[in-house]
Amino acid sequence: MTKPPLTLYLAAPRGFCAGVDRAIKIVEMALQKWGAPVYVRHEIVHNKFVVDSLRDQGAVFVEELHECPDDRPVIFSAHGVPKAVPAEAAKREMIYVDATCPLVSKVHIEAERHHRNGLQMIMIGHEGHPETVGTMGQLPEGEVLLVETVEDVATVQVRDPNKLAFVTQTTLSVDDTIDIVAALQQRFPAIVGPHKEDICYATTNRQEAVKAIASKCDALLVVGAPNSSNSKRLVEVASREGCQYAQLVQRATDIDWRALEGIKTLGITAGASAPEVLINEVIDAFRDRFDTTVEQVTTAEENVEFKVPRVLREPA
Repeated sequence: MTKPPLTLYLAAPRGFCAGVDRAIKIVEMALQKWGAPVYVRHEIVHNKFVVDSLRDQGAVFVEELHECPDDRPVIFSAHGVPKAVPAEAAKREMIYVDATCPLVSKVHIEAERHHRNGLQMIMIGHEGHPETVGTMGQLPEGEVLLVETVEDVATVQVRDPNKLAFVTQTTLSVDDTIDIVAALQQRFPAIVGPHKEDICYATTNRQEAVKAIASKCDALLVVGAPNSSNSKRLVEVASREGCQYAQLVQRATDIDWRALEGIKTLGITAGASAPEVLINEVIDAFRDRFDTTVEQVTTAEENVEFKVPRVLREPA
């Protein structure tokens, strides 16, 4: 049978960012240096394929520090952790390595600086997300107030409206954040914003790439995990930009082929914690069913690289 034609628009940038790449390398280098098992508090990045691969190499993933033995190394995930976590690890004299993305660490430093200057913080983020928990945990309880929506801004209770600053979770939608920031500035004219935009370069770049292809796609698939904030934001961006069918898939086996019957154009991108091997797997699945022409649409070039911690760069 003749395969139906399909034009596949491949967004670039897509997939792994520098912070994710660094975090994975930290786990791999820790396994090389100290041998298995190495414990990791929370998923190192939000991707099942990556986590399973590291687990096969000897990484043990736990949710809390009390699940780790004192005599084995522990790594803190790329999302960051509350200050109490490394403090407890130090108290127990554990070997620990912090794999927090440097761009998340920048937000932590920012929050601490504002706190020293007597400002109460408002954080724009998602309740319960590890990054939000980690950032709010940098300061004493009550010093960071969380808002998720424009509606939250209207009801948030602050100590002094003239002594406020805000930070944002790095993986949010740029468009949604603009509205919340505007609402904060309208209600609290004296509020201090970040020196540089907190939403990271990778989140912004991946959203801009989706915007460039979404309107010309009958459907768009985002390769990523259901607990990945930046991946879910890409689906939302695609829908907002006019794509009638935008879905998140972890890998090719998750594709709903019935929903894609009759499509002529397809967009593919991936969240910042999805490896290229899963993107290629999805592309191959479409090549099996369609006469596929792949066109990469590049909206930015990325050459960012973050160094791994010194303890892992020294000879074992």
